[in-house]
Amino acid sequence: MQLTNTWKAYSGVEYIFEYSDADSFEHLEPQFVRQVYGVCFCDGKIVLGWSCGRKEWCLIGGTIEAGETFEQTLKREIKEESNMEILAYTPIGCQKMIDTRDQSFVYQLRYACLAKPFGPFQGDPLGDIVKIELVDPALIKDYLKWGTIHDHIVERAIELFPTLRT
Repeated sequence: MQLTNTWKAYSGVEYIFEYSDADSFEHLEPQFVRQVYGVCFCDGKIVLGWSCGRKEWCLIGGTIEAGETFEQTLKREIKEESNMEILAYTPIGCQKMIDTRDQSFVYQLRYACLAKPFGPFQGDPLGDIVKIELVDPALIKDYLKWGTIHDHIVERAIELFPTLRT
């Protein structure tokens, strides 16, 4: 499935998002991939983090660090922001974020994940995610209101959830 949407940042810059489902990210040039996020399931519920910076619920994930693979980033970010371990994961899709000022772009990857807590939530080391919530998938649209692309990403994760095995 291919979806397109536009978004205007707080800075006033407009971005175009082009989303495509993907079963693999091997076709992407790694230098253009900036972020990795997971739709994580824990006990059948979706793990969300409260971002104090954005003042909204969000998926768990973040920016790739030098030398990391996509999967290493996913596991590190989930651990840092939710204190959870990834038991299994599979690609959902890829979002291309295009800056309308100069047509430069980066990719943002999305995975479906099966996770379990290492222990109680301890807080994001960078301080942005200040709490987590396990949300019934049927209620996810009450928390995430990002539009068509995001709705599709979560719906695809819910479809893929039964295939995640440890």
